[in-house]
Amino acid sequence: MPRLLRGRSLLAAAAALALAGAALVAGPAPEREQEQSQRSPAEPEALPTLGLMGTIPLYWGESESIGEILGADVEPHWARSQLEQHFRLLPLAALTEKDLAPLRFLLLAQPRALTPAENVALDEWVRGGGHLLLFADPLLTGESRFGIGDRRRPQDVILLSPILDRWGLALEFVEDQPAGSNLREIAGRAVPVNLAGQFAPPVQTGCTLEADGLLADCAIGQGRAMVVADAALLDLHHPAPEAPPALAMLVERAFPAGDLTGKPLASSRMRLHHIEIATNTFGRPVAGGTAANLATSVRNPP
Repeated sequence: MPRLLRGRSLLAAAAALALAGAALVAGPAPEREQEQSQRSPAEPEALPTLGLMGTIPLYWGESESIGEILGADVEPHWARSQLEQHFRLLPLAALTEKDLAPLRFLLLAQPRALTPAENVALDEWVRGGGHLLLFADPLLTGESRFGIGDRRRPQDVILLSPILDRWGLALEFVEDQPAGSNLREIAGRAVPVNLAGQFAPPVQTGCTLEADGLLADCAIGQGRAMVVADAALLDLHHPAPEAPPALAMLVERAFPAGDLTGKPLASSRMRLHHIEIATNTFGRPVAGGTAANLATSVRNPP
């Protein structure tokens, strides 16, 4: 065969192979559309971000060391997989302006006592449009592999008086209640509790109490805080059968579907001068004041 014809034949074959390859890659348009329609809408990159912090180890589980975590020997908390179906989880070590600014949703599970700066940052974040679900148990009953006094143990008593006072909430422990797990109803859903606390009336405008004070639901500025006075439903080692659906209900209420945009707050700079409450030397709210007063209240708990 002449060299010219042979070259043309090779070019034609290459072109045919290229067209065939393109057809295989592209595929029929209707099939591509069907494949795209069958994809899960909850792609990881499309999920809204949920910040997590607290002494109840929702993200890492109870672990003795980083090595144990990396070794995959830690019992995972059942709530993590449930939350990861709807959110990209972001564990936080502190509540700073920088950490909170990109977030719209935050879950605090029996958090440690907040620093003065964290009290201010959290309050301003909620008032700027943040949505908070807070579990604040005055006497935590869940089991832990770590003994009393061990810093890895979930905090047995909640210490959040300054921020709760700021929001007009008085958390109390009910002395004359029977010990042991029982069920309370919130919005038609059974919620497991054990030696639960309660929020005492009256509450400030914008807050409502449910289930005999077990739940406080507060509109605060442009945001919202839902506070549960018990954390038994987050028990790691012996969760009640009602715990997963109860958590789903609370998460759905705290972070409604219409707000699941994952977008950061409109303003990432927190305006501290908007705080208009002061505290006396015992951390109790009084009229007037500045952000500095709220910050100093943590140093003088009631």
